[in-house]
Amino acid sequence: LAIFVHFVDNLLGISWVDSGWVPILNPGNVLDYFSERSNPFYDRTCNNEVVKMQRLTLEHLNQMVGVEYILLHAQEPILYIIRKQQRQSSTQVIPLADYYIIAGVVYQAPDLGTVISSRVLSAVHGIQSAFDEAMSYCRYHPSKGYWWHFKDQEEREKAKPKSKKKEEPSSLFQRQRVDTLLLDLRSKFPPTFYQPKPGEKPIPVEVKKEPEPPTETIKQEEREPGTKASAPAPPSKPPPEKRARLQ
Repeated sequence: LAIFVHFVDNLLGISWVDSGWVPILNPGNVLDYFSERSNPFYDRTCNNEVVKMQRLTLEHLNQMVGVEYILLHAQEPILYIIRKQQRQSSTQVIPLADYYIIAGVVYQAPDLGTVISSRVLSAVHGIQSAFDEAMSYCRYHPSKGYWWHFKDQEEREKAKPKSKKKEEPSSLFQRQRVDTLLLDLRSKFPPTFYQPKPGEKPIPVEVKKEPEPPTETIKQEEREPGTKASAPAPPSKPPPEKRARLQ
């Protein structure tokens, strides 16, 4: 029962329509459409109901005191605004609520306090949701302290290209050793082509051949070591002569 009463009291979240009246709505019958029994926005204790039962015109409302409904604005055929007001005299009224009818659907216009309350509640809800989401990313460990851990952080790290580790520069000893080996290889195997500029056609290198020594000189050099080896050794000294001893 309490839920039903709360639903009835809060009329800002509901709407009402009677499809049978929609094609024939006009400023002359819009109040009769609004006073239908199934309309939850209509108060049956109002002066309009008294005038309707007594079959009087709406002009008699100015002579009565109490709650009444009037047509405040009409924009045919789509928009009609009806005001609920408290009449205290023929010249003094207090507005209570406004209702707008758009394409036959009746809504209650919110008051200023309800609009401000709704905007503040929406802002507070958004801020609270932001704080809750921020707290869900917060992590703590006694040894590390606080840090942020986002859900898509791992996916971003996987998507990032892995940067290659920079190779450590070589030492002076390694560079000198490599240069020595390259020079040695170049002297043993000289290049047969060279390229003056990048993109140009390589040019063959003319290799100067050293003249070969004549064969006679080679044979003579081969003989000299044998001759020296076969040369006789110098004669050794003869043993000393023995002398006869005198007696």
